[in-house]
Amino acid sequence: MLKISDLKVSVDGKEILRGVDLEVGRGQIHVIMGPNGSGKSTLVQVIAGHPSYVVNRGSLMVNGEKINKLMADKRAKLGIFLGFQHPVEIPGVSVFGMLRKAKQVSGIKYPVSSIRNTKYKIQNTKSIANFRQELLEYNASLKLSDDFLRRSLNEGFSGGEKKRSEILQMLALKPKLVILDEIDSGLDVDGLKLVASAIKKFAIDNSQSSIVLITHYARILKYLKPDFVHVMVEGKIVKSGKMDLAKEIEEKGYQSIRNVIASEAKQSIVSS
Repeated sequence: MLKISDLKVSVDGKEILRGVDLEVGRGQIHVIMGPNGSGKSTLVQVIAGHPSYVVNRGSLMVNGEKINKLMADKRAKLGIFLGFQHPVEIPGVSVFGMLRKAKQVSGIKYPVSSIRNTKYKIQNTKSIANFRQELLEYNASLKLSDDFLRRSLNEGFSGGEKKRSEILQMLALKPKLVILDEIDSGLDVDGLKLVASAIKKFAIDNSQSSIVLITHYARILKYLKPDFVHVMVEGKIVKSGKMDLAKEIEEKGYQSIRNVIASEAKQSIVSS
């Protein structure tokens, strides 16, 4: 699904990613952990196609297609979805309107005023009604208010509502590659369980989709079991493993990983 090879990235002339290698198989859940400033958020922005980041070397492949030079909208059409750490407010654009338009752009046709064929209109009116009902069901599962779909996107939302809105979008759009940037930050215990449960259900219902979850902490992993856990430090993935690695980080912190890296580097210098 996703293959990243020797990825080096800079922003404003400063190198942030220093040779990232990562391979995510179809249907897998990968978690990337790391301290502040390690490059986690930069990595997900680069995958999504943020124009401020410059790829100096390496490749990004999705379903065998190199996407280095694709604009963000083209990547979205390939099925790449980014759940933002800090979603922006978009006054005047409702949650439902945004999701309806996103479905249209992705190739799902819903009625527009220019369509004149009556039979087509009827068929697609039924489709949009079904889509709305589907959204209402997702809305209820995330314990969002009945009027949530009518509200302007992220305007006046609480921190928890913004996070659940990102999950609602994921559920509705059913992307092939889901990237969630610190979706667990700022959530209380109940909110964390709700979000983790929704991610787990998405993974079950969309078994061919892959998920990359960025987090500082292992607490969401009490409710969500990833296939692989990776640790990023200073712009590189320095260690990969299973749940035991997340537990190690939880118990010993990132300094233990840094100490191992420093020790290995010292031994390498001595041996050379």
